[in-house]
Amino acid sequence: MTRVFSGVKPTGHLTLGNYLGAMRRWAAVDQHEADALFCVVDLHALTVDHDPARVRRLSRQAASLLLATGLDPELCTVFVQSHVDEHARLSYVLECVATDGEMRRMIQYKEKAAREQRRGGSVRLSLLTYPVLMAADILAYGAGEVPVGDDQRQHVELARDLAVRFNQRYGHTFVVPRATRPEVAARVMNLQDPTSKMGKSDDVGPGIVYLLDEPDVVRRKVMRAVTDSGREVVYDREARPGLANLLEILAACTGADPEDLSGAYASYGDLKRDTAEAVVEVLRPVQERHKELCADPGQVEAVLRAGAERARGMARPTVDAAYRAIGLLAPVVEGAGTRAGAGV
Repeated sequence: MTRVFSGVKPTGHLTLGNYLGAMRRWAAVDQHEADALFCVVDLHALTVDHDPARVRRLSRQAASLLLATGLDPELCTVFVQSHVDEHARLSYVLECVATDGEMRRMIQYKEKAAREQRRGGSVRLSLLTYPVLMAADILAYGAGEVPVGDDQRQHVELARDLAVRFNQRYGHTFVVPRATRPEVAARVMNLQDPTSKMGKSDDVGPGIVYLLDEPDVVRRKVMRAVTDSGREVVYDREARPGLANLLEILAACTGADPEDLSGAYASYGDLKRDTAEAVVEVLRPVQERHKELCADPGQVEAVLRAGAERARGMARPTVDAAYRAIGLLAPVVEGAGTRAGAGV
């Protein structure tokens, strides 16, 4: 069975775009068809200025929502990145294989560094090196496939390059992963700016539907969605992006085809009302399950504890092999006939 690794970063509240674009498929398909690991990649949230309490709160929320969307810990592994030391252990080793030039060519680094500088903030070293940590996330588990969007493909290519380079220099250690384009239920765009993806990094925004938005909030955001000039309801992603976004969201929620749906509406108002109600109904079971999990935090903690233990068992042999291959002395084990010593 192919091993798949996917993660969510706790830098903001998860959105309708996260759910329709990836999380729903993880529950419906990936956990059944692959040896799947789903991780809250909290170490990645530390690469920019952050509130520690907020990172912890969002990490718990993300873990609960992963379970609320239908991930079954009997079928897949759900855990938090920082609970498994192998991520950080392997990241440093891979930094010793990566080059400064590779890091500085990363598009997301350039964009995020420029944004931090415009805000008057300093750029953390971890922002430069976090693609190596992402490579460690993947390579530690021998994941053969990494389902990512176009904005993350460069990072998977780096993981491939580092795996090949390490294997050539120090002996075969890592599976060389490949990026796969996930089957996206909908390319959900911002309701107020339909040329931009509905991202989770913004705290508030009338164009972003969050998974835990109350039904009336969802309705209000959808009803205020930007549409396009013209009165005819047609599906044209290039010429009518606002309208196309609504049709694609409705199609993803109902299982219909957006082009077919366009012929069923004579006005934008009717389309918005039906889209709003469809989104409310899609989110309802997720929100109800999330509420149940919040009432029993011990259940989520137990899942994360078991998931971390399972993930650690998967990752440790590969990371230990990488330490040996690159030349690090194995830790001295007490009772093995020699004096006990410190770890590697």
